[in-house]
Amino acid sequence: MPEKILIVDDDLDTLKLIGLILQRQGYEITAANGGNSALAKVAADHPDIILLDLMMPDLDGYEVTRRLRADPDTAQIPIIMFTAKALLDDKVAGFEAGADDYLTKPIHPAELLAHVKALLTRTQVATAAVATERARLVGVAAAKGGVGVTTIALNFAAAVAQSAENVILAEIRPGQGSLGLMLGLADNIPNLTSLLTKPLSEINERTVGSQLSPHPSGIRILPASITPKDAGLINNVQHMEAIVKTLSKMSKLLVLDLGTGINETTRRLALMCEKVIVVTDPAHVTLIQTKAMLTDLETLGLGAARLDLVMVNQAAAAIQVSWQKAEQLLGRKMSAIITPAAELAYQAIEAGTPMVLLRPDSLTADQLRTLTTQVLQGQRAPAV
Repeated sequence: MPEKILIVDDDLDTLKLIGLILQRQGYEITAANGGNSALAKVAADHPDIILLDLMMPDLDGYEVTRRLRADPDTAQIPIIMFTAKALLDDKVAGFEAGADDYLTKPIHPAELLAHVKALLTRTQVATAAVATERARLVGVAAAKGGVGVTTIALNFAAAVAQSAENVILAEIRPGQGSLGLMLGLADNIPNLTSLLTKPLSEINERTVGSQLSPHPSGIRILPASITPKDAGLINNVQHMEAIVKTLSKMSKLLVLDLGTGINETTRRLALMCEKVIVVTDPAHVTLIQTKAMLTDLETLGLGAARLDLVMVNQAAAAIQVSWQKAEQLLGRKMSAIITPAAELAYQAIEAGTPMVLLRPDSLTADQLRTLTTQVLQGQRAPAV
């Protein structure tokens, strides 16, 4: 697909001439004849590069550049400022406003093309480097409710955050939120619903970042609402994908609480994840449901190496399926087994603190930290 170039100039002849030069080189051209129309075009088309005239009747090039740089969604678009003003002070002002390059009219076609190609190449290299630094995505899911998905997701994120990582935990369960309640957060804190009800074009780092709540554990939280009527928002697939992609640019580790079952949203988000932790318990019915879910996930495109199985024990061993029989039934090894800790779980909710932080010396905390290491390093511990 050809790179898209936005040319901004109030002189129609200049627009036509530069547009023709670039179009002949295979670029896709859009045009605007003023500052305000340029901002609207950028928002609508998100060009790969902008050629921006300095002197315009409404907003000058300096102001347009400053506004684009102030918006996280447009801040990285390369800008070449071109103008008849050749004084050093004018060039300095252009660079201070945020321009990447500066050309003086009249512009020779060969010089124009050389600057455009060079800036596009530098931007593509920088974008590729940033892409490699995006967050590692880990999803947490289960075949049924009540097995500890949110608890595992929360403690997984908190354990990683202790190593000074930039961690975000997002609860992808509109209308069924429990994360905020577990952490003792106020009912009126920002949540996922406010993003799912915005126009898709407004999903950017600024709007998403405004909905994140910091927590003393070191993680930033995007909780789901507890209002049942919001549950239908799970079907806003494009919004969900845009939100997760944006969050992945804002952290080193993004943990997604995917809730229970598989729908179109969780299917797409799971495929974006480096790893998906599937949580189960030792009940025979749950294990059968979990086996079916694992099969479905693999059929959808998640290879076995991207799935980690965790068994959370919540009752006495005498009335549960043993971990050996559970592994046999599921046809795969457990990545971790969490022993019963009902009192610690209760105390953690009362304190609004993840278990790994409330009792860092406990066996449960040790098991959760081990799980974190295994998932992120791709290791599996022997069953215990």
